[in-house]
Amino acid sequence: MDESEAYWGWLLQELGFTPFQHWEEGRSWRHGDFYLVIVQTEERFQDVPYHRCRTGLNHLAFRVPTKADVDRLTQEVKKRGMPILYEDRHPFAGGPDHYALYTEDPDRMKVEITAEEA
Repeated sequence: MDESEAYWGWLLQELGFTPFQHWEEGRSWRHGDFYLVIVQTEERFQDVPYHRCRTGLNHLAFRVPTKADVDRLTQEVKKRGMPILYEDRHPFAGGPDHYALYTEDPDRMKVEITAEEA
C-alpha cells in the first residue's frame, strides 16, 4: 500500500486530483465528480499477481494539456526510478499523432499520459 500510495498520490496530484479519503486499507483521490480508489489486496488474493493482459482492467489513461506536460512528467518518472514503457518509441509509442508517456505503477498497472495538443 505504501508504494502504491506514493506512486498514485504523486501522479494524481500532478494531474489535478486532490486527496479525498484515507483509511487503513485504502486511499482515494478526487477530481471534479470523478474519484479513484486504491485498496490493499487481501492476503487470500495475493498469490495471483496482477497482469494487464488478463481479463480485467488493461490500463488507465489520463490527458494533460501540452506536450511539455508529458515531457515534464516523463522526467519526473525517470527521476523517481519508475519504468518508461516502449522507451525506444517514446513519446510516439501510440503512433505519430499520439504524444504520450507510458509507464507502470508498482503493481505493473500500465498508465498512459497523453498530450491534448496534436
